[in-house]
Amino acid sequence: MFETICKDYRRHRGEGAAFLALITFRLGNRVLRIKNPILKWLPWKLYRFFKIFVSNFTKIWLEPGTQIGKDFHIIHGSGFLAVHPGAVIGDRCGVMHNVTIGVNMSGGVPRIGDDVFIGANATLLGPIVVGDRVRIGANALVLTDVPADSIVQAPPPKIFPNVSAMLKKGRGNSTANKADGETF
Repeated sequence: MFETICKDYRRHRGEGAAFLALITFRLGNRVLRIKNPILKWLPWKLYRFFKIFVSNFTKIWLEPGTQIGKDFHIIHGSGFLAVHPGAVIGDRCGVMHNVTIGVNMSGGVPRIGDDVFIGANATLLGPIVVGDRVRIGANALVLTDVPADSIVQAPPPKIFPNVSAMLKKGRGNSTANKADGETF
């Protein structure tokens, strides 16, 4: 476990929230492995007490039951990250800020392969399988399986005309503005 925490430290450069959340997650996993309920009681209470403060401070919610592979990287620790405790995340995955990995109305949780990147504000919901080497773009909502070596992109943005151009266009017709009761 010490070696894993050292790797987490190097990967996150010891920077605040992401590293603190991962240490808390790793300690929770270690406490869960204690078989004797008497020996487990005090460390579990201390862990839960500590986790309440860390989760509320960092806004990163990693439950100790979550299966996370090696070299997990929280790229921006300044944002929200919620991962369902039943989720499975492969090796060398990178997650940006404001990401949700969880359940939907049908139940079940995502299974994410190795070498996956999840962009900012992405949401993965339900019993889906995300293949290896997938790139999920910012603002993507993933509700279906994604084959390996794919890119998931959010819907294309809509482009609206410049607001000042719309105002100039409206000023040319002063009778319409007066009829509508608009003033500029």
